[in-house]
Amino acid sequence: MSPQHPPPAPTLAEEAWRLSFGDLPVAEGLALREGTAWRHFPGQDPDRYRHLLSIADLDAFLASDAAARPRVSMADGSRKGGAAVPEEDYAFEDGGVDLPKLFASFDAGATLVVSQFNQLHPPLARYCRGLEQVMLHAVQANIYLTPPGAQGFRMHYDTHDVLVLQVQGEKAWRIWPGQPFPNPTRRTPWPGGIEPVAEAVNITLRPGDALYVPRGVLHDAATQDGEASLHVTVGFMEPSFAAVLRMAVDLLEESEPALRAAFPTWRLADGPGSLAALAAPLAAKLAEPAALERTALALLDQLAADQPAMLGRGLFARDPQADTRLRLAPGVLHALVPEPSGEGASLRWAGVPVALTSQEAGWVEQLSEGATPAELDPESLEFCRRLRRLGLLAEDC
Repeated sequence: MSPQHPPPAPTLAEEAWRLSFGDLPVAEGLALREGTAWRHFPGQDPDRYRHLLSIADLDAFLASDAAARPRVSMADGSRKGGAAVPEEDYAFEDGGVDLPKLFASFDAGATLVVSQFNQLHPPLARYCRGLEQVMLHAVQANIYLTPPGAQGFRMHYDTHDVLVLQVQGEKAWRIWPGQPFPNPTRRTPWPGGIEPVAEAVNITLRPGDALYVPRGVLHDAATQDGEASLHVTVGFMEPSFAAVLRMAVDLLEESEPALRAAFPTWRLADGPGSLAALAAPLAAKLAEPAALERTALALLDQLAADQPAMLGRGLFARDPQADTRLRLAPGVLHALVPEPSGEGASLRWAGVPVALTSQEAGWVEQLSEGATPAELDPESLEFCRRLRRLGLLAEDC
């Protein structure tokens, strides 16, 4: 009888996807991201998100020097005017939190907001990295702790898609389906006078539940009397088409003389037809495969550079031996890009790109599943040691 091997542990991406969308297939989840429909994912386990965050984690954070504006803010929907609590009600002039005032504001009904807590809290960092590996764009985690019988923000929409993970307590949500102001971004300010396009749907999030709300969909949320609510709002920070086109033009300008030519403003009086004729060849250049590929690589490079590296080593990295089982570091954002010549590839990551021979590129692909240098090739040991020192490899325990 052959020995029974335990099933492989889920990857960061698989673990994060399951926490976010349950059993929803990835293809369906990505299709959801491309639409405007919200969706509730009821949780079967009330402790589903307890390992990601706790109120004790927030208490420890507030007691540290890292607790400061603008990462820390407060909101109170019962205030006249804007819901944002004035900084002087919870922070010193230098931005550090004034804990006595912050606690007083919280006790009076203000919601505590901690932005991008994934940059400071390893469990959330790992979770966001898993989603980044699927979505190929930045993901952030903002924290909301709302006292009993309170509301942080009144009806509003977000300028990016969000996924709410209910950690503790309950929160009553109202969601108005549709987008009264289609596809808003950070560059499109709140226009005012927004009216819902459909009747509100009422839903209560309980521990272990998740709620997906696309950008532009109006919503609000409030706690009931008796218990506070702690949730994580996961922000999907994908660029807009406009942002990508701006990047593509900037990149193409380096190699395309026509983009660097003077714009003939004296032709403005000739009418739109003449301007369209001037712009058509440049638009065609932007659609060429080489320009699109250059932009895609730039987006991946930017993602790896802007996010925490999460390397597979610490200050002391032990050199692997021939029989050491290794795997590409699970938290590293990387891309293996074939060279245009067809010979070799470039390993793109947070550091300087690593030029690979065709053989080394094959080793990297095998290391994505886990292998020892001896299994790869006796000559691969020094290559593996080099990647290990860079932090691109971790021991596969």
